[in-house]
Amino acid sequence: MSWLNFFQTQPSCFKSFGRGINAKLANNEEELFNKSYEFFEKKEILNAYKYFFDSLINYTNEHSNNNITYKRDDKTFKFMIYQGNAKIHGFSTKEKLYAEVTMVKKQNANVALKRYILERNYQFTYVNYCSDEQYIKLKLTLDNITMTPQKVFYPLRELALNADYDKEHMLSEFGQMELEDISHLQKVQNTELKVKYEFLHKWIDELNHMIQRLPSDDSLGMQSFLYLNLLFRIDYLIVPKYKIYQNLTKKLQEYFSEQETLPEQKNAEIANYILTLEKLNFEEFSSNFYESKYTFSQIEKSTFEEFIHFIETTLVQLRWYKNNRHVQIIPTIYSYIALYSLYNYGLNPAIRKLLHLYLVVINSDYFQALQCPIYFENNNNKFFKSDIIFQIKEIVLEYKHQYKSLKAFGDELDFSSMNDFSNSYFSILKTLDFHEA
Repeated sequence: MSWLNFFQTQPSCFKSFGRGINAKLANNEEELFNKSYEFFEKKEILNAYKYFFDSLINYTNEHSNNNITYKRDDKTFKFMIYQGNAKIHGFSTKEKLYAEVTMVKKQNANVALKRYILERNYQFTYVNYCSDEQYIKLKLTLDNITMTPQKVFYPLRELALNADYDKEHMLSEFGQMELEDISHLQKVQNTELKVKYEFLHKWIDELNHMIQRLPSDDSLGMQSFLYLNLLFRIDYLIVPKYKIYQNLTKKLQEYFSEQETLPEQKNAEIANYILTLEKLNFEEFSSNFYESKYTFSQIEKSTFEEFIHFIETTLVQLRWYKNNRHVQIIPTIYSYIALYSLYNYGLNPAIRKLLHLYLVVINSDYFQALQCPIYFENNNNKFFKSDIIFQIKEIVLEYKHQYKSLKAFGDELDFSSMNDFSNSYFSILKTLDFHEA
């Protein structure tokens, strides 16, 4: 069994985009996983954990990112796992596995935080909050008697994802809370933050300009595409953390889950939130960023059929706008397809890389400002056709061993205009063959 579908694409300029893993697993990840299963079956527990953790180590340019480190002796296997804010310390004996994340100092927990922690304990499947004399911790205990790789993967994933999320939530929602055990976090360079801050305002200005130019009637759906596309764009391309991420995620969840709220009200709430982003000064904005290592993806695995269905239903809406001569919204809807898919679907890494490539093409000014390779020149409306074709071939070649029927399609793309390129790109994407060998 392979866990590759939990992991995200690696951008060509080695900056992080989107949520989760911007790296690759070992080429022999499946073999390592199977070895782990064999050793668990033979009750060689410590050897089994070695192979299991080796299968989760991710790599950049064939070098380990050290997202997992471990050491062992005859009786104990000690490990450390990194997941954003969370540093998971753990150990396993032949009998049990124990892992924990130190969250905050116990003395700093106010009544609101204690209530939040109690509520969270009811939401977990495998983990729970506890405290010692100094710290509040999130912990996991597992019995190794009938252990398998699957039985340890999901509990560790729950621990890592929820510890990372809750640390950000605690800092964002409970005032002057100081997080513990975060010395592994790295600052984002000021030059990169300035680019992100500049483009946040550039995109908001473009949005406001487009909203003002929409027709007075029959524009509600177009407003929704514009507002949602901006939030997804901020999330995937700018990748804020802490309060911006928490509030942005909340707005998206509310938009798609509150069925009784009128679309006009939903759009107005997003517009108000965007206004708060626009008012952030650079110092406030910059406090919402850090770099870290990740081991588990937030997004649950999705089927290729779900992805295809979403493309097809959204293209039906796009054609309606096109037939009714609302051509100004067409580029936004194509962008929305890519960004929504990356946000909501746990797609295989080949599709994620192809979607990322598309976003690089249509956001060339942003990637150029970040000193990343670009494939379109805005000033001249010029595609770097041969480079795009080459990148698609490279992505297909990388995953050809897994998807034997996957074929490069760069030569089939229509480079006549950006809309033609986008239409051909998604029309071909949904026909690709991802049946595993």
